[in-house]
Amino acid sequence: MIKNLNIVILAAGKGTRMYSKMPKVLHKLGGKPLLWHVLQTAKSLQPGKIHVIYGEGGDLVRKYFEKDDINWVEQTKRLGTGHAVMQALPHLEHASQVLILYGDVPLISLTTLEQLIKNMPEDGLGLLSAKFSDPTGFGRIVRDKSANITAIVEHKDATLVEQKISEINTGILVTTSKILRNYLPQLHQSNAQGEYYLTDIIAMLHADGVPINCLLASDPEEVVGINDQKQLANLERKYQRALADNFMAKGLILPDPDRFDVRGELTVGSNVMIDVNVVIEGEVTLGSDTTIGPNNFLKNVQIGENVTVKANCVIENAVISDDCIVGPFARIRPNTFLDQGAHVGNFAEVKNSKIGKNSKTHHVSYLGDTIIGSDVNIGAGTITCNYNGVDKYQTVIEDGAFVGSNTSLVAPVTIGKSAVIGAGSVITQDAPQDKLTVARAKQATIDGWQRKKKKKK
Repeated sequence: MIKNLNIVILAAGKGTRMYSKMPKVLHKLGGKPLLWHVLQTAKSLQPGKIHVIYGEGGDLVRKYFEKDDINWVEQTKRLGTGHAVMQALPHLEHASQVLILYGDVPLISLTTLEQLIKNMPEDGLGLLSAKFSDPTGFGRIVRDKSANITAIVEHKDATLVEQKISEINTGILVTTSKILRNYLPQLHQSNAQGEYYLTDIIAMLHADGVPINCLLASDPEEVVGINDQKQLANLERKYQRALADNFMAKGLILPDPDRFDVRGELTVGSNVMIDVNVVIEGEVTLGSDTTIGPNNFLKNVQIGENVTVKANCVIENAVISDDCIVGPFARIRPNTFLDQGAHVGNFAEVKNSKIGKNSKTHHVSYLGDTIIGSDVNIGAGTITCNYNGVDKYQTVIEDGAFVGSNTSLVAPVTIGKSAVIGAGSVITQDAPQDKLTVARAKQATIDGWQRKKKKKK
């Protein structure tokens, strides 16, 4: 824990260029809001307090983070970064260090911030800069002949000479609450945007001989802010590629790491392969020797060892045990448990059900609110009729049963152990164990019937 550290996160921007009703800091990177990423890094510094400056749409922001220990400070008028920090002044602890972060700069690293704080001069200011090949739009770091920082000039106010400077201001800085209280009230709005620039205090500090240290970011991408959907999409790909590289370094097999999307928390065992266009949300665990085929969607799933998930499956809030095979084109809905060696295949849908060991439903079936024992075979086109329009009921299929194709099981109903259900049956009563049960209308051929023909035009 850094003694007396207060962190102020500026998150009041409307995000006009996002063209969205959602506050900018709630737009997601890797499945989490931009502000969430900044808060996680901020919390890792173990500060005394975290202050978040919010503005339009702030109720949505506060609601999302209502469980976090945050001091929320409203900025009713957006008059620039300096004005935003002014709103936090009454809340800053006395004689504290103050770190300024931004809610739309999600990839700032803990290592960089720790180094910035460590290098901050006593009773001075530490500034984080970066170098971009195209610095258009960024404030420039102005230095004298001795390389001392004398000012920061915003792009719109910069001269042609200043616009050629490649070192830019990231906006991230660390200083003392005393300096902020002394210098923020001196800011003015005499600039191209008519705002109170936080960066204007740099020139004031230089003029008063207050020490200023500057840390150059080793990776410029970690200080990139988000202003529009294109920037967000570009950063998403960079973020996902960094995740992919990290997972591959630990042994995950990715045939194409550029088509890899984790929007939550992924835990993998050894010798796991994830094919292209797999989307992972929530908390997902993949056991060793498991293969995830292309175009799958996994959300809050626990998958065991030696499991094969074939192409084009949707699996949500489910547990898949060892040695199972799922897909292709299967949908596993919430509260489903597949026991060891179970198979769910082509265009089968399972919801709120347990499928026992080595049981199989391979073709175009629907199993809802069902308890299936071990070694059961579900024929193609079988459905459990679990809903009567008002209530839902359970179907029980005991060990070793065989359900023929195109069967409807009208719940509540129980299929006994090792029972056989004839194809095309509609079962409305319990079927006894070890017996063949058939429920079909008698087949008949109607004499004299003629098929209708289209009239010729």
